Amino acid sequence: MEIITEKKFRFEIPEGKRKERLDVFLTHAIENSTRTKVQNLIKNQFVQVNGKFVKPSYQLNPGDIVEVRIPVKPRPAHTIPEPIPLNIVYEDNDVIIINKPAGMVVHPALGNYTGTLVNALLYYTQNLSRANDVERAGIVHRIDKNTSGLLVVAKNDIAYAKIAKQFSAHSIEREYWAIVWGHFKSPEGVIETKIGRSKSDRKKFAVVEDGKVAITYYYVLEEFEYLTLVRLKLKTGRTHQIRVHLSHINLPVFGDPTYGGRKIHYSNVTTRIKQEVENLLDIMKRQALHAKTLGFIHPSTNEFVKFDSDLPTDMQLLLKKLREKNFQ
Repeated sequence: MEIITEKKFRFEIPEGKRKERLDVFLTHAIENSTRTKVQNLIKNQFVQVNGKFVKPSYQLNPGDIVEVRIPVKPRPAHTIPEPIPLNIVYEDNDVIIINKPAGMVVHPALGNYTGTLVNALLYYTQNLSRANDVERAGIVHRIDKNTSGLLVVAKNDIAYAKIAKQFSAHSIEREYWAIVWGHFKSPEGVIETKIGRSKSDRKKFAVVEDGKVAITYYYVLEEFEYLTLVRLKLKTGRTHQIRVHLSHINLPVFGDPTYGGRKIHYSNVTTRIKQEVENLLDIMKRQALHAKTLGFIHPSTNEFVKFDSDLPTDMQLLLKKLREKNFQ
């Protein structure tokens, strides 16, 4: 007999938050969820608002208490190879460079034992480093589920060790592009803080005194009325580093549900602005963040190699709308 456990969530809708459908709110609030999964939870009475069962279309109000129970199946005995398409930018005997789509988890973990990049890689090839266990076969580093972009996968243990050493030494070149709220005070600069687990929410990270040093360089590429396209280079690689750093300086990544990017950060809020932002958020269902370039010393040739990727469709469409508005 299969044993089903549960994960529980509780949310209190803050004052000042604009009205939003329950299913839309939970899709953004619960990591690794989709709107279809959320709607099924609501319809099957795993979600209550103020102690009552409601419809997915229920409009949340400030002060509402949302409680969610999510049935969780036990983890499978083995990581299963799955025929999931991969966007391979480059491959040789040592490495595979993957352009990961937003929405894909890098490796199996609680609540995500299938549909991950590792599941796809195990189906694609048997030549993956086993320096870690099979659940992280070939994985040297990660990017967040809803961040798109480039990852290097190691095909053997020697390649893994040499690339991992570069990550540890912070010598890997990583460049992200993001669309963020507001405008920077200068066209380029550096954000340097210490980052660790949030004291108020253990699922989030924050700037804290006892955290690890985190350094992000930024370069403004293009400014719009209330958003900015920015290039970011990581000196360190802390969890959620870019998202935490930008939120810390009150310029959160547009669309980021965890660090404030789905709220309006603009002083001159009009009816027009509200409608525009809602339309733009409909395009950007996630944080507007893409790991665009990746460079490192190749483990066999000892030469520096660098890879680049195009912005994904959602970010390109968002920029198109912003540029059109700039010329109106």
